[in-house]
Amino acid sequence: MHDHDGHRDHDERDEHDHEDHFEGQVIDEELDPERTARRRIALAQIRQYPDAALKMKARPVAEFDDELRDLVDRMKLLMVDANGIGLAATQVGVLRRVFVFQRAEDEIAAIVNPEIVERSEETDVADEGCLSIQGISVPVERSLEVTIVGQDESGQDVRYELDDYAARCVQHEADHLDGVLMIDRTTPEARREALGMLRPRIVLT
Repeated sequence: MHDHDGHRDHDERDEHDHEDHFEGQVIDEELDPERTARRRIALAQIRQYPDAALKMKARPVAEFDDELRDLVDRMKLLMVDANGIGLAATQVGVLRRVFVFQRAEDEIAAIVNPEIVERSEETDVADEGCLSIQGISVPVERSLEVTIVGQDESGQDVRYELDDYAARCVQHEADHLDGVLMIDRTTPEARREALGMLRPRIVLT
């Protein structure tokens, strides 16, 4: 994916931003040993394909309580440590309609009960990666601009008009909440290739 389809997390800003590449949920960059260790620990807490939770539809959130806020805080930390730009609750085994994403350089936002209410007719095909399908990238067609509404973790209404990487990211995360993965959105050829790479991992799990 081109740089416009992703964003670095807020812990890793420097003069080399323009050299990094982004694939859907995943930031493709070289990490120092400490960050590599943190990423490995974080990924161990994120459900990996073919975990059943990844194919399940999440339930709407009814209560905006401390449990929800704790979940959001945990997801934000995991997303940063995993070197990602988005993470859905289903990816941590929680079937609730909430995800977090990198909205801006210094802001990670949570959207509860998200609904994409507008999509641009103009689309773009770009490679996507996923924190739950490590080492795989597939081409996915997404709308270039979307408007998404919902609530934040405190229950306040939110509305975001997004384009480029952020628009792609929230479409990817919204799919997760419906049990839809990027390999379900790609071309038949790319899906076959990805499943061929994943099959040996399934046998070993």
